[in-house]
Amino acid sequence: MKRIHVAAAVIRAADGRVLIARRPDDKHQGGLWEFPGGKVEDGEAVEAALARELAEELGIAVTQARPLIQVRHDYPDKQVLLDVWEVGAFTGEAHGAEGQPLAWVAPRHLADYAFPAANAPIVAAARLPDRYLITPDELEPQDLLAGVRQAIAEGIRLIQLRAPGMFDAQYRDLAVDIQGVCAGKAQLMLKGPLEWLGDFPAAGWHLTAKQLRDYAARGRPFPAERWLAASCHDAEELALASTMGVDFVTLSPLQATRTHPEAQPLGWDAASELLRGFDKPAFLLGGVGPDDLPRAWQIGAQGIAGIRALWKGALD
Repeated sequence: MKRIHVAAAVIRAADGRVLIARRPDDKHQGGLWEFPGGKVEDGEAVEAALARELAEELGIAVTQARPLIQVRHDYPDKQVLLDVWEVGAFTGEAHGAEGQPLAWVAPRHLADYAFPAANAPIVAAARLPDRYLITPDELEPQDLLAGVRQAIAEGIRLIQLRAPGMFDAQYRDLAVDIQGVCAGKAQLMLKGPLEWLGDFPAAGWHLTAKQLRDYAARGRPFPAERWLAASCHDAEELALASTMGVDFVTLSPLQATRTHPEAQPLGWDAASELLRGFDKPAFLLGGVGPDDLPRAWQIGAQGIAGIRALWKGALD
């Protein structure tokens, strides 16, 4: 069965809302919501197909777009490759040129709409930012709190509280405080034993590679409404992350780092190859910073994760 290549768009308004459209009842997956786009014709460039489809469906002309995620999905009756781009600017006023209902939706509310199964990773990618801050080790709690406040003020919206040198009780107390700082402003991801899950219902959970290997066969430890991530370093761990149903991963180390100098770097080419077969958002971690975002997007990553590259507080 030939895989149908579809170009789709996560179209953002200036206020961050995302445009979605409702599929006609008589079409495949009719009645569900989708990200606008359409089939890529043989020999047609994806960007050209996207521009053509959005002009036909919505009456807009794309002026700024970049790759977001590729998703391969097998339905019982068809196989699709969704080639998704983020459209950050366009001219014209978007309207349902083919009579389809449209909705501008805040990213956090996208999960409230019914999408085809293949769209789940796209919904996650549309909701996630392009930077994932990981807190540095060996800082005092008050310095971590101050640094997190500063990061949020500078636009960071996804934060992992990583403090391997802390005692469990100290980490849990700090998690409560940082959860309060993040409330309504940034998504907090915690690390630790899964027995703690019920104590921090507003936080997402970031699994270590060992936890991923130990628990993947059991599936998600909590419902889809809560963010689940995992640390991955190779194809096997990426496959386990898919099996477990995580929402996103970090892939590391891309390059040599001070945090893990003993780890063998993947390099850009190997990371690109790994992401080509992975259908969920992935943040590249290890020796990368904001200047690497364009290259990360081009190889299929959601963005970059980092400690020193994103932390603005004092480290030394």
